[in-house]
Amino acid sequence: MMSTGAYYIPHKATWPIAAVAGMVVTLAGFANYLNGNAAGSTFMILGLVIFILMLAGWFTMQANESESGMYNHHVGISYRMGMMWFIFSEIMFFAVFFGTLWFTRNLSLDWLAGIGDGPGRSSGMLWPAFDYVWPTNGPGNVGGEFEPMGALGLPLLNTLILLSSGLTCTWAHHGLLAKNRTELIRGLAATVTLGFLFVAFQAIEYQEAYHEMGLTLGSGIYGSTFFMLTGFHGAHVCIGAIMLTVVLFRSWKGHFTPENHFVFEAAAWYWHFVDVVWLGLFIFVYLL
Repeated sequence: MMSTGAYYIPHKATWPIAAVAGMVVTLAGFANYLNGNAAGSTFMILGLVIFILMLAGWFTMQANESESGMYNHHVGISYRMGMMWFIFSEIMFFAVFFGTLWFTRNLSLDWLAGIGDGPGRSSGMLWPAFDYVWPTNGPGNVGGEFEPMGALGLPLLNTLILLSSGLTCTWAHHGLLAKNRTELIRGLAATVTLGFLFVAFQAIEYQEAYHEMGLTLGSGIYGSTFFMLTGFHGAHVCIGAIMLTVVLFRSWKGHFTPENHFVFEAAAWYWHFVDVVWLGLFIFVYLL
C-alpha cells in the first residue's frame, strides 16, 4: 500500500446505486410476499440477485484498485474506521435482541404474574392466572406445547466449532504476517469449513426443533426470541464465511502482504465478533 500520494476517490460511484436498487427491490418483494402477492417472491429473488452481483462487482473493483497500489495509508485508515463503525452497529443490533430477552425474563413476566406489585407493575388484572415460568409460551398457553432447546448436543458442538474457527482464523493471520502463504491458506480453508459446518448443524437443530420439539417462531415469546437471536446470528455466520471464502480465493491468487491486507483484517474482525456474540448467545439463550 502506498504511503504517499493523494487520497484516492473513485471517479464514478455506480455500485452504491446498484446496492440501493437491490435492497429496495428485495424489501418490496418481501413485503408483497408477506401480504400474499404472488409476484412478491419473484421480486425478492430478483433483488437478491442484483445485490449479490453488486457485491461481486464492487469487491472485484476494490481488489483491483488495492492490488494496483492506488490506496495510500490514509485510505487504509478510512477503511478500518468504517469497518469499526460497522461492527459497532452490529453490536447495537444484537444488543436490542439481548435487551428484549433480558426485559422479558426479568421484568415483564413477573409484572404479568403480579410479583412485587408496586409503581409501574401489573396488578395481575390482565391475566390473573398467569404464572412466572421460563421458558413460557405466553398467557393462556397461546404458543402451544413445546420442548425447550437444551444446551448439550448440537448447541455445545457448535460452540466448540465456532471457537475452533476463531483459532484457525488467528493461525491464518499469523501465517500472513510471517509471509507463510501455505499457513495462511490452510488456516483460512479450515475457518471457512468450520463456519459452514456450524451453519449445517444449525439447520439440523432447526429441523429437529420444528418437527420433533414443537418449537417454532409461534411458540410464544420463548420461540420468537430463540429463533430471532439464533437465526440472525446464523445469517451473520453465513456472511462471515462468505467473506472469508473471498479472502481465501484472493490468497490463492497471491493477494495480501503483511503491509497491505485490510480485507483480511476486516473479515477476521467480523469473524471474531461473530464468535463473541455466539458465546453470549449460548450462555443467555441455551444455558440460563
